[in-house]
Amino acid sequence: MALVLSRLGAFSHRHRLAVVAVWLLVLIGGGVGAATLAGETSSSFSIPGQESTTALERIDEEFGRGGGATARVVVQAPEGQTLTTPENVPAIAELVQTLSALPGVESATNPLDPAAPSVNAAQDIAYSTVTYSVGPGEVPLEQQDALLEAVDDARQGGLTVEVGGQATENVPAIGGISEVAGVVIALLVLAVTYGSLVVAGMNLLTAIVGVGIGVAGITIATGFVDLSSTTPILAAMLGLAVGIDYTLFIVTRFRQELRSGRDVGDAVRIAVGTAGSAVVTAGLTVVIALVGLSVVGIPFLTQMGLAAAATIVVAVLVAITLVPAVLGFLGRRTLPRRQRAAATDGSPAVPAGRGFLAGWVATVTRYRVLSLLVTVAALAVVSIPFFSMQTTLVQMPPEDSTQARAQELLADGFGAGFNGPLVVLFEGDGAAATAGELSGAISELDDVALVTPPTPNADGSAAQLVVIPESGPTDPATEQLVEDMRDLLGSTDGVDASVTGATAVSVDVAASLNAALPVYLALVVGLALVLLVLVFRALLVPLVGVLGFVLTVGASLGATVAVFQWGWLADAVNLEGTGPLISLTPILVIGILFGLAMDYQIFLVSRMHEAHSHGAKPVDAIRTGFRQAAPVVVAAALIMFSVFAGFVPAGEATIKSIAFALAAGILFDAFVVRMVLVPAALALLGERAWWLPRWLRWLPVLDVEGAALEKGSGRHAAPADLVGASDR
Repeated sequence: MALVLSRLGAFSHRHRLAVVAVWLLVLIGGGVGAATLAGETSSSFSIPGQESTTALERIDEEFGRGGGATARVVVQAPEGQTLTTPENVPAIAELVQTLSALPGVESATNPLDPAAPSVNAAQDIAYSTVTYSVGPGEVPLEQQDALLEAVDDARQGGLTVEVGGQATENVPAIGGISEVAGVVIALLVLAVTYGSLVVAGMNLLTAIVGVGIGVAGITIATGFVDLSSTTPILAAMLGLAVGIDYTLFIVTRFRQELRSGRDVGDAVRIAVGTAGSAVVTAGLTVVIALVGLSVVGIPFLTQMGLAAAATIVVAVLVAITLVPAVLGFLGRRTLPRRQRAAATDGSPAVPAGRGFLAGWVATVTRYRVLSLLVTVAALAVVSIPFFSMQTTLVQMPPEDSTQARAQELLADGFGAGFNGPLVVLFEGDGAAATAGELSGAISELDDVALVTPPTPNADGSAAQLVVIPESGPTDPATEQLVEDMRDLLGSTDGVDASVTGATAVSVDVAASLNAALPVYLALVVGLALVLLVLVFRALLVPLVGVLGFVLTVGASLGATVAVFQWGWLADAVNLEGTGPLISLTPILVIGILFGLAMDYQIFLVSRMHEAHSHGAKPVDAIRTGFRQAAPVVVAAALIMFSVFAGFVPAGEATIKSIAFALAAGILFDAFVVRMVLVPAALALLGERAWWLPRWLRWLPVLDVEGAALEKGSGRHAAPADLVGASDR
């Protein structure tokens, strides 16, 4: 691998102008395609073939109720009054007339219509259903603004008016202030790491090129397939983080080679052959973890995984082609001025064995047992909240928003369960009769507030009834009610009965994810283990890395539960309301974090392996490899943390918890697992850490460290010579 990549790096360096031009053309072409071919994204999450999803489709067919997005405009009378008083009736009629005339609106119901009233028993809270001509997620921003202005005008008459529903939901956007702040922090970390703002800017720009191409491709795909609104955000978040880090690793090795006295072309070749091999291997682990999401069999997860994986592939290609081309233009200017003269005579830039990180790894390996026990205990304690994790697909609006206030008014006027009604569909001969017979039994179940009379379709072949729970849509009691109803309806002879609604869809998705998670873990971890065994030609090193990852996941999700579900430190992340995590959070975090954790394992341990293969004793190899790779891994982790954390403060609800879990996971994995647990465990194992059974010695040698390049150049670096290689 090292030889192939070194030749690619040399080619990119020789033809650097053409390589840069090609990438810019691809970026411009992607931007034009995204601007002209983009379609709409979806904010819904469902699984085809599930009972709840199938029932929703059947309701549309049997009752003809598919169609436009809806909003609920909720009205509350002034204190001490009712909505039916003479002064309030005209105001409501005027509001309904205004809503009906809004752009894009097909109809707006009158809550005081005697034929179909939508007012509570106390007659102080009511709602109007506003139906748009376009589907959910497709209401233009200007039409949403017109609706909000109409609601604001209606408040002037003394009524309390709020609005919520599908038509008020926005497609999340990329590029807010917090995301930009994360990128700025990443730039500062790069500037400190390199000691050069020019090199830091080059690193960031090449990463942005990769992300721009990846996100543009996803945007183009929305014109042809139905993609989730979170897909481009997830791809951008991951692509930017790994793009910056992969470039960092190659540039760092390039600067090391320049300082050792190599010319620019040779330094590019060696950097791409060595660090580039680690980049390709690390990128492959991330791609395996993301593509592995497709085995779960959930379309929106498959889309997210494939889109993010494609962006990672672009980031890797940028790192091994565009980066060496740009390095060819910069040459020795990538080094600080004070190091350029020293680089020509090959004098070491940094004395061996000094610095904070050298003392750190010496302490960890000296007190290896204590370090291992303290690390495992600390991560285990942080993982405790994980065991009380609750998940849901029902997304609650931000606190103190008009959507949240609308839900509160509806809960006050009609009960908490009104915001999460359940629908039971009966199909077959005698559907209406069966629905009538079972409605009484359903009303006697725990947590049922109201069961509406059955509504048959035109030909009597189907009927449906609505069940209003006593508890809210994210309450575990409502989820239990779904299970109880399905148990009750399982014995209907000759009639098919299905439970649907947002809560039922959430229950089905959660069940599918829980069932698929062990299969996913087995496949992804198994493939990654095989890859790591090939890279390190050892069995215990990959096992230590994977077991450390288990602790990382527990601590990451534990911290996320403590903040987002329990409300600890909620203000620090600008959390607008606590509650269950979004159902796809655990599996996405596990998939993404596994790939990133293996990145650090590869970059850190490959340098230890390189030192060991050059004859260093196990503990000396650990310390040498750590001193080489740790400064770069620290910078990479800080960059990834800042990029992920940038999506937390003002993040869209679905992304916020995922970004927080990833940011926390990066801190735990890079600074606790890889910086303490791994060196301590490898020091404890000693020579056994690099053991490979006889029956596996036939495995091919990937040569990630670039031993073949050293032979070709006639240069054999002793472990001690490599200590000054990294930027500090």
